Amino acid sequence: MARHTPNDTRYSFAALVAGLIAGGGLAGALLLAAVATPIALTAGIAVGVFVAASIKYTDQWEKAVLLRLGRYRGLRGPGYFTVVPIIDRVSYHIDQRIRTTAFGAESCLTRDTVPVNVDAIAFWIVRDAERAALEVQDYDEAVILSAQTALRDAIGKHDLAELIQSRVELGHGLKVALEQKMENWGIQVQSVEIRDVIIPPALEDAMSRQAQAERERQARIILGTAETEIAHKFVEAADSYRDHPLAMNLRAMNMLYESIVKRGSLMVVPSGLADSLNVPRLMGLMGATGMVPGAESLAEGEGVKSEGIEPAPRQSASDADATTNRLPRRQGSPV
Repeated sequence: MARHTPNDTRYSFAALVAGLIAGGGLAGALLLAAVATPIALTAGIAVGVFVAASIKYTDQWEKAVLLRLGRYRGLRGPGYFTVVPIIDRVSYHIDQRIRTTAFGAESCLTRDTVPVNVDAIAFWIVRDAERAALEVQDYDEAVILSAQTALRDAIGKHDLAELIQSRVELGHGLKVALEQKMENWGIQVQSVEIRDVIIPPALEDAMSRQAQAERERQARIILGTAETEIAHKFVEAADSYRDHPLAMNLRAMNMLYESIVKRGSLMVVPSGLADSLNVPRLMGLMGATGMVPGAESLAEGEGVKSEGIEPAPRQSASDADATTNRLPRRQGSPV
């Protein structure tokens, strides 16, 4: 920040020491010359204050604006420099480091008439301290007001979507506008960044619902497209199976096999499909490999019937006893 110091009182330790040495030396010399003590002390104090006030200093990042009888005499610093007390005056110490200025615009209407609050920050530096001191009264305040005006003008030229999505471009436009205005002030704008764009809560809720509805619409479109592609694939598969009935039978057998092996549950097969697949033979093969428990006996009975051979009749209990009695008994075996 520029410091307006018409009565500069920045005295360093070196200036105070120099003033004490000069005043004390003069007072001692006058006393040795047999000058009255009050006169010697007064002269020593005056000389000491004059010497101390003649030595000024500025920091490494500063420039001092020197005026002599109200006229510009140049810039001094950094470091120590001398002035003529009473005649010369250090009016400003200008900081030449990069500075940050936060500014904003409240309740500004965008091009699509949406009220928004925008916060931004500007990085700028004083390149020409002479112009900054002589051309503008308070360049800090001038930078803030110019940035706010440029921001309001930029908001009115953009839609809400552009403000939210194109913050970098908006900041670059503000930088160019501020540079054109501050070129004669000796101030260079490094960059302007948009920190936040605040919209009313009701509008924010409406935009959220709109985005949700848009995503739902996109999801349904994607789902419909997928269903259409699946239907086309099914049509192509049906055409292939129509021209190749054996392929259809193999596909059906594969589906039945996967269902029985993976799920291990009871399945009801339509009679037409069973006839086309020759289910008894298929179950017999699966029972032989041990994939379906109990399927071997079922397959044997069905397989005998399918070959036209009647299965052997089962023996009753009386027939089994008669057969046992007819067998020769071994010697020594119990009756």
